[in-house]
Amino acid sequence: MRMYDIIEKKRDGKSLNEDEIDFFIDGYTNGTIPDYQASALLMAIYFQDMTAAERANLTMAMVKSGDEIDLSAIEGIKVDKHSTGGVGDTTTLILGPLVASVGVPVAKMSGRGLGHTGGTIDKLESIPGFHVEITNNEFVKLVNHNKLAVIGQTGNLTPADKKIYSLRDVTATVNSIPLIASSIMSKKIASGADAIVLDVKTGTGAFMKNLDDARALAKAMVSIGNHVGRKTAAVISDMNQPLGFAIGNALEVKEAIDTLKGHGPEDLTELCLALGSQMVVLSNHAQTLEEAREKLQESIASGKAFEQFKLFLSSQGGDAKVADEPKLLPQAKNMIALPAKESGIVSEMVANDIGTAAAMLGAGRTTKESEIDLAVGIVLHKKIGDRVEKGEPLLTIHANQEDVETVKEKLYESITISDGHIEKPPLIYDLIMEG
Repeated sequence: MRMYDIIEKKRDGKSLNEDEIDFFIDGYTNGTIPDYQASALLMAIYFQDMTAAERANLTMAMVKSGDEIDLSAIEGIKVDKHSTGGVGDTTTLILGPLVASVGVPVAKMSGRGLGHTGGTIDKLESIPGFHVEITNNEFVKLVNHNKLAVIGQTGNLTPADKKIYSLRDVTATVNSIPLIASSIMSKKIASGADAIVLDVKTGTGAFMKNLDDARALAKAMVSIGNHVGRKTAAVISDMNQPLGFAIGNALEVKEAIDTLKGHGPEDLTELCLALGSQMVVLSNHAQTLEEAREKLQESIASGKAFEQFKLFLSSQGGDAKVADEPKLLPQAKNMIALPAKESGIVSEMVANDIGTAAAMLGAGRTTKESEIDLAVGIVLHKKIGDRVEKGEPLLTIHANQEDVETVKEKLYESITISDGHIEKPPLIYDLIMEG
């Protein structure tokens, strides 16, 4: 078998078989296939697309290129959740205890974040004493006993994906549905989940800026998951403005606590119920999304979800008192209101730019070595469609630095106030159960 022939075949719009895809992934991972040939194939895929079978085979070849996590010792159907990213995306902190509280095992492997704020691990580490450095045996034991544990990503997962992504980044082939879908799904499958729920964002703060692209990506990932024996579903949700009100690590933990108590932001609560309902159905703990939602709502109303959160914290060394006393979380020295310059209706919030403003305060990292300030961030008071009077706070900046003028300028540029009625954007655009 020759790489030249594989490139030529895909260039001409023909489908690659499993052996050909395996040959490419094995060869590129071990260094026998050079970058220039891999680049040529990626560009051919970019222009010619891939069939459902090709996408599934590419995903599984990347899974097999490294370690695969074995979660078979955990009882029941393990359901994982993945978000394609966003600003103020606190859903994992809420979904873990919420879904676990109705009996669904959640064995979550999370990473640290690059970008606007930290990842789930960073957010959890704003809780005093909480740690993710637990052994695999302890991880399995906690999930079997408590239905929930979170561990940092370990092992040599999908090395082929890492090499291919680095190449895509410099060859203008990042924005390709089969390559994006196989990249995301390979990591989820290698992590050992039996079922996967995907939160695919669309809008100004998302990777997929328009709905058609987001829907195509969601369908591609659901198709891959179901094709390789993982029950998979997706929610397409809005990211034209930040989710919830809080942007920043400790601030998002507090908002997660509020939501588990039943008085969190309406949009964050609704999205968690939508994603959680799919997780419950895929785990066979409910027959319909409506039945699943009722179970989750009852768990919040009864306080069961909140108690599950406290159990989760204490089981991994965290100070569970934080749940009842969020002031124990890291606190910024300065809280600075950003007053509206005019009266009107908030008509636009550029989510990415608001996230960038939070990163300027120190809430995110630009490199893996960057230190995050867990206390800082932004708390919104207004969202798209809300009325604001001149001088009324649009948001509050939580900062440890004295000078935040450049952050204020960034925020003013990110928020538009207009006259007349403005429709609030929909939160959820589509639910996808089949690719």
